[in-house]
Amino acid sequence: MSRKPDFPDEFFDVDAGVRSTDAQAKSAATNDSLVFVGFNSRVVALNRNTGELVWDWKSPKGSGFVAVLLDGDRLIVSIQGYTYCLDPNTGIGLWSNPLSGLGVGIPCLTSARGSTLAWSNLAQIAADEERARRQQHQSGSHHTHHPPS
Repeated sequence: MSRKPDFPDEFFDVDAGVRSTDAQAKSAATNDSLVFVGFNSRVVALNRNTGELVWDWKSPKGSGFVAVLLDGDRLIVSIQGYTYCLDPNTGIGLWSNPLSGLGVGIPCLTSARGSTLAWSNLAQIAADEERARRQQHQSGSHHTHHPPS
């Protein structure tokens, strides 16, 4: 089943689930000024300078919350247990993994190159708590208090 383009200079790759314009795809491949937005089983890439839609991807499986992680030259997307790797410049799928048997829920993504905001915030809180605990221990305020008899 093919989809009719919304306007003449647009193309839609049914197999990849990606919609983009020829001009936008060419400009995206030559610059790295994209912003990625995920919601409702979709990911879109916007030109960060103009807000113009560069590409639009719809998950073939899973629904709801979309976690998005830019991992160098890969855009990792996870939706209710299904994980996909997209080319960030084009939105074309490179691989997918259903993570069978692991369950569903709101995903959290991280890698050596980046992390989702929620994970970054949790990691920062844990690091701050550990730093405070160590400072308290080093300052000697870790002694036992004996009340007067």
